Parts: sequence; structure tokens; C-alpha cells
Amino acid sequence: MSTLLRTPIKGLFETPVELPSLIDEVPLSIVVLDTRRRIAMINRAFEALSGFSMEESKGIQCSHIMRSKLCIQKCPLENMDVNSEPVSVESDMINKDRQLVPVRINLSPIRDAEDNLAGFLETVEDLRPIKEVSSRGTHAYIFRHLIGKSPEMVRIFQTLPLLAQSDSAILITGETGTGKDLLAEAVHQASNRAKGPFVKVNCGALPETLLESELFGHQKGAFTGAVENKPGRFRLAHNGTLYLTEIGDLPLALQVKLLMFLDDMVVYPLGSAKGFQADVRIIAATHRNLDHMVKEGKFRQDLMFRLNVVRLHLPPLRERGDDIRLILDHFMNIFATRFRKKINGMSKKALKIIMDYPFPGNVRELRNIIEYAVNMCSKGQIHSTHLPAYLAETKHFYGRVSSEAGEGSGWASPVATADKEQSGQKTWASLERDMIIKALVKTKGRRNKAADMLGWGRSTLWRKIKQYKIDV
Repeated sequence: MSTLLRTPIKGLFETPVELPSLIDEVPLSIVVLDTRRRIAMINRAFEALSGFSMEESKGIQCSHIMRSKLCIQKCPLENMDVNSEPVSVESDMINKDRQLVPVRINLSPIRDAEDNLAGFLETVEDLRPIKEVSSRGTHAYIFRHLIGKSPEMVRIFQTLPLLAQSDSAILITGETGTGKDLLAEAVHQASNRAKGPFVKVNCGALPETLLESELFGHQKGAFTGAVENKPGRFRLAHNGTLYLTEIGDLPLALQVKLLMFLDDMVVYPLGSAKGFQADVRIIAATHRNLDHMVKEGKFRQDLMFRLNVVRLHLPPLRERGDDIRLILDHFMNIFATRFRKKINGMSKKALKIIMDYPFPGNVRELRNIIEYAVNMCSKGQIHSTHLPAYLAETKHFYGRVSSEAGEGSGWASPVATADKEQSGQKTWASLERDMIIKALVKTKGRRNKAADMLGWGRSTLWRKIKQYKIDV
């Protein structure tokens, strides 16, 4: 067996290829066993799945590393000989972190040059991404941190395992707070790039000059202040996924440079004539109506075509029906556990207020509402008095508007709701604007502290200041 492992593979290759280096490039977990079912070799994918290194595994009985129920019941290798057909079976394994992992195990004999049994080949496929998508009747579909059973979400969940296995560009659309970031990360984690980096860039968080350096990197001396080389996010995402959120805010000049990268996958840092070939999958997301922006000349049509290979649209929460109750219960369990409180659900009145609310902030807003309510409730049921005051006070006059006014959201913008505010009917937009102003006043204009006070990221606060035209 050891001779077989050291033998270079010839014939198809111009130069001999060593077996260990070859199987390390295979994304599927591979285990090579000797005739006594001891581990002779594992590849990097199996090291990542099991948590055991090659040094820890070599010479150890397979059952001590796999730790599968197959090992306890009856291992298919017990009766496998040189003439046996390959066997495929679904089972499980316990990794080094003591997690139970559902797997599909494929077993086949290895023959030497004289057709004698030299050992066994075992491939192990991680079934967690597939098992997490449950299609049983009334049960909720779950994919990573996304949950729901509405028809729109079911279609997304059923598509994700297939999309994850390709390297095609993906464009995720949907209103603010619908979970675009979670969806992008779920695609990455379910893909063959899961062991690589997941790098996120908010295209609306930085001015154009800084954003170009942040994305593509720069050479020392490329501009004033460039005192050292900077790799850039494309290079940092090599062999992984680059997630460009708020792609609609990307300046036109950088849209051209991004288009060039998508054409040849080469990154040219500022101040350098030498390019770097980056193996990166691009996932972009926006809450804006890119089709309308293309017509207005604010977004390049050719870039739209390149990014829009696969489009996933996350529906707003108000259109997801029973998903609201599912997500509400999910967050209630999370925060009750985190705050160590015995919460026994929600009163009928409080639940009606929640279910009747249109959620302009979508899932993110629902999460904040439940976190606030669990904080305010000491124990027992959550009542209407435990909910944020604006839910009871607001009469929810959220009229439909054109995509031009709502930037693709389909709901009234702060400008479109001005008449309602003048008539004394407070909208979520006006309340949110007041919250931001109060936070900025309390922190004396310091945005970082204001963002912390509001529970937002700095880029979110910056975007909302711009959206509500707040002078700082």
C-alpha cells in the first residue's frame, strides 16, 4: 500500500503526478485505507470535515476517526474484497469538535498492478447543506440562518444548493433588512469555496478614492499617504467569495474597473502595471432598482448583464404571510435564552399589533422589536405595553408608490410621506429620522457612538443620514 501511494501517476500527464498532491486538490473528502482498514492518507477536504490532521490520522483504525454509526452496526468494508462493487450509503460521523455530521459515504476496493487487493478508497460527502433544507409539509424550510415556508422562500431554498456548486455571479435584490447578507453568506458556506474567505465590501460606505484602493489595493507610493503596499479586497478574497453589498452605490468609474475584472479576473492595484489573477466568486446585492438606474444612466448596462447571471429576490416581510410568526418565535427563543428570561409567548393583542404592522424595516426591524420586547418583559407573556411605542401609535399609512420614488422598495419614501407627517400621523421614516437626530445630539455628532447607541453598523447610519438628508 505504501508503495502504491508513493508511485507517481503517469500516462495522462506530461510529468508524473504524486497521488497525495493530486487528491488534495479534490474538493470532496477522501480517505485511503490499507487492507486492515487503517488510514494511509487523507486529503485536505477530509481534514476540514473531520478536524483531524494527516499526522493524527495516519495508521489509526478508520472507525476511530470516522466515528460513524456504521462502525458500530456493520462496516461494509468487512465483506468487501477485490471483486466487490462500490458501495454508497448515507450515515453520519462525529467530528473532532463532537458535532454529529450527516454524510454520504462511498466505498470501493483499490487494486494493485497484479489485481490484488491493495486497500480501500472512501469518499465522504457532507450532507448538512442538503439536510438543512427540509421539505416536509408544514415544517419551516431552514437554510443556514434563513428560515421560512412561504412559496417565495421555498423556491429560494430549493435553488440554493444548486447555485452554491457553481461559480456564476449572483445578484441579490430586496428591500433593506430582508436578509441579503445572510443569503450571500449561506451561498458561500454551502459552496466548494466554504474553506476560503468570505469578504464583504459595502460600496456605499466609502468615498470613491478610498473605495478603489479598498477594492483593488495599491502599491507603495501610488498616491500621497500610500506608505506601504495594500492587497485590496479582491486579493484577500482569493479562492473564496467577494460580496459587494449596495452595488447600486458603486461610482461609475469603479463600475468600469469592476467590469474589466469580471472579463479577465485580473486585479491591477493602483500604481502597479502588474496584475494578479484572482480566483474569486462575485455576489452583489442592492436594495435599489438597478433596471431603473440603467435607464437613468446611473448604472452601466453591461455591468448589469455581467452581475445578473443569477438573480435572487428576497421578498419583503409583509409579503411572506406565516413566515412573520415563524421568525417572531425564532427571535423570541434567541433573546429569551440570551437574556435568561422565562418568556411564555405573546398576548393576542400584542401579536395582532405585530401581525398587522407592514414592517418597512423587514426582518431586521422585527428582530429589533422582539429584542426590545424581551428586554422590557420580566417574565411570562409579552404584552402590547412591552412593544415599542411607535407600533401602537402609528396607523401604518404606507401607500404604494412608483419605483422612482421608492428606489425599488415599492413603499413610500420619507419624501412621499411628508403630507402624512404634516397631518400629525407619524410614519416609521419620520420616527427613525428623529431617533437618528437624538442619537447624534446625545453623542455630539460622533457617528461611531451614535451607531452603537442605535445598534447599527457605521455604514448603515451613514446611509440613513444621507437618505433622510440630515445635516451633520
